[in-house]
Amino acid sequence: VQLVESGGGLAQPGGSLRLSCAASGFTFSAYAMSWARQAPGKGLEWVSGMDSDGSSTFYTDSVKGRFTISRDNAKNTLYLQMNSLKPEDTALYYCAKGYTSTYNEGDVDYWGEGTLVTVAS
Repeated sequence: VQLVESGGGLAQPGGSLRLSCAASGFTFSAYAMSWARQAPGKGLEWVSGMDSDGSSTFYTDSVKGRFTISRDNAKNTLYLQMNSLKPEDTALYYCAKGYTSTYNEGDVDYWGEGTLVTVAS
């Protein structure tokens, strides 16, 4: 299993970034996927998750209405569109593979190495 995040970088407050997670080594379309983040000096926070077929999604309260999770099962890729970025969104963002097709927060078995998002003016 390999998960490779990309798309991080420096954004201004109010700006946008789109994260991607390229998956390989497993049947991507059969598993729920998640995005989590860890800000400097803080613990892990589950940001968003999606069932294997995209039928159900989860967002933590602080990103609702600003972030959108999506997946392209034909391309084995998970996305996180992040709009209206705030300095408090600064973190290392990870994608993670779920144990099953149904999203359950924290029930993951593989992680990527993360992509850094910095929101600053």
